[in-house]
Amino acid sequence: MQRRAFLKQSVIAAAAFAGGGILAGCGVGNTAGGAGAGSTAVTGSGTGGHSGAKLNFKLGYLPLTDHMTIIGHGQTQFQHAHVEPVKFASWAELSEALKAGVVQGAFALTPIGISLRQKGVPIKAVFLGHRNGSALTAKNSPDIAQVEDFIGKTIAIPSRFSTHNILIRKLLAEKGIQADRDVKLIDMAPPEMVNALSTGRVGGFIVAEPFGAQAEKQGVGKVLTLSKDIWPDHICCAVNVQEEVIAQHPEAVEELVAALTKAAAFIEGNPKEAAALSVKYLGQKAEIIEHVLTQPKGRVTFTDLTPNMADFTATQDYMIQFGITQERIDLQQYIDDRFARKAKA
Repeated sequence: MQRRAFLKQSVIAAAAFAGGGILAGCGVGNTAGGAGAGSTAVTGSGTGGHSGAKLNFKLGYLPLTDHMTIIGHGQTQFQHAHVEPVKFASWAELSEALKAGVVQGAFALTPIGISLRQKGVPIKAVFLGHRNGSALTAKNSPDIAQVEDFIGKTIAIPSRFSTHNILIRKLLAEKGIQADRDVKLIDMAPPEMVNALSTGRVGGFIVAEPFGAQAEKQGVGKVLTLSKDIWPDHICCAVNVQEEVIAQHPEAVEELVAALTKAAAFIEGNPKEAAALSVKYLGQKAEIIEHVLTQPKGRVTFTDLTPNMADFTATQDYMIQFGITQERIDLQQYIDDRFARKAKA
């Protein structure tokens, strides 16, 4: 137990240092050592998952446009949970936090969620974060004008277990380019990518917005292609929740998914206002986020966010095809769409 507690404290410390700290939630949040890894922390009367107990729900995310429905936290008075957004700087940190039970749920790349399930981490995908939303960005110089110009150069991806690893391999393969022979792919935390491009550490990167837009606005990069044009209407991130939380506090999960669903509709209908609300959570300039939401339309979308077998099957098939994993999980045991379907009804 001492080792597990130490792990929990270490992951939270890493998040606070690298990811901007733990943002204040609605009400009192639970400390990192307040519950064992994977356990459900509650406040109020009752115990465990009994009716009347209020869940301390830490929700992990990265400062990406893909996770923008996190603004639903500030628009909702939660009745069944103290929802506390926890910002991370890298997928590795977020994955460890989800695995260790430091957070009760998190926006996570679909390949990461599938990989964690392969390792026996008891999580389920209850909601999609978005569709589309990424860009292949090159340094702003004439020597890279098309995908073929990346031969012999380095491209940063956010994680081996990322949709972006699938996207770049798919795109390169369609151009007759072999990813691991003709180009070099390296893992890099998303917030580091614009600087790496400007200093010449990489020739390009593929990652969720707003970093492609940020590189464009700063004049250090140019977007070669949007992910929607590589894999139309693709999924990327999903909200993963611990199975124990779903079993003991379904009303809290239902409330959370309903809040995210309302936020998604608000973003689609009010991009300028949504961009302003996102500053608190993403730490990006509102005009950058508004640009991503509108230029062009469909760059990232927040419609049709109910998880379904077809989308997850396609992701898992690509993971096998490109050697990201060698085994499959039972997706029917991983996907729990009932909360999203109810919120959409």
